[in-house]
Amino acid sequence: MTVISIQSQVAWGHVGNSAASFPIQLHGIDVVAVPTTLLSNRPGYPTIRGRVLDVQLVADLLRGIEERGAVAAAQMILSGYLGSADIAIDVADFVARAKAENPALLYCCDPVLGDRDRGMFVRSDIPPLVRDQLCPLADIITPNHFEFEFLCGARVTTIDAVIAQASALMARGPATIVVTSAELAGTPGGEIETLAVERHESGGTRAWRVRAPRVPISPSGTGDLFAALFVAGRVRGLATPDALSHAASAIHGVLERTAQRGTEEMRIVESAEVMLDPKPRFAAVAIAAS
Repeated sequence: MTVISIQSQVAWGHVGNSAASFPIQLHGIDVVAVPTTLLSNRPGYPTIRGRVLDVQLVADLLRGIEERGAVAAAQMILSGYLGSADIAIDVADFVARAKAENPALLYCCDPVLGDRDRGMFVRSDIPPLVRDQLCPLADIITPNHFEFEFLCGARVTTIDAVIAQASALMARGPATIVVTSAELAGTPGGEIETLAVERHESGGTRAWRVRAPRVPISPSGTGDLFAALFVAGRVRGLATPDALSHAASAIHGVLERTAQRGTEEMRIVESAEVMLDPKPRFAAVAIAAS
């Protein structure tokens, strides 16, 4: 089992591939990690070294892994933070080539664009490319609530609205949409909600939600880690509600461990057993069907 993961890489801390590779490997899945950035650390520290990679280098790396047979061997492509519009375009080209070569290959696009606290934190030419080129190629997308509202072009405050807007997005490409850090009118205080909406073979939709206690910290990279855990579950053959439950429960465990340690960066490596067998486990509950 192999996942091709295309996203940022840092030397210090846990975001992008530096958050995703170990959790995927922990579940017995090989990772072909292609960086879009090489940075000393994530933004938010007093200094940052390194840079977004030139598109020619990223394109060369993608061609190189194609030449080594990675596309034929892979079950999933995962993309995250891309760094530049040129890289976004090249990743779209790579995904289209890869899916043509390997029709069974799935693509998960984690549209790393921004969040509620900071707004958009990528260059202004990247979001339209993610929305209009990458998401239509995707089988799965994993936006946070802020990114989901951008992708669907509407304010979303209820579960019914999430399902309606997700259904409209699915008509343009992805079969499964997972909305993390959902902020909805019906979410109980002190809890965090993650929703999944999926196109059914019959033509309708199915939806599930997981609610977990909110841990009072917000380290960077939680979306990257969630996408990695969800992808690992799907590659291992879990159905969407089971992959959703596992990823949400594992994230909660990692955040609890991080809060106990009082560190800025997630304690991913020392939480290995939590990510493999999270306790408590929060169930994915069916919330709608049509």
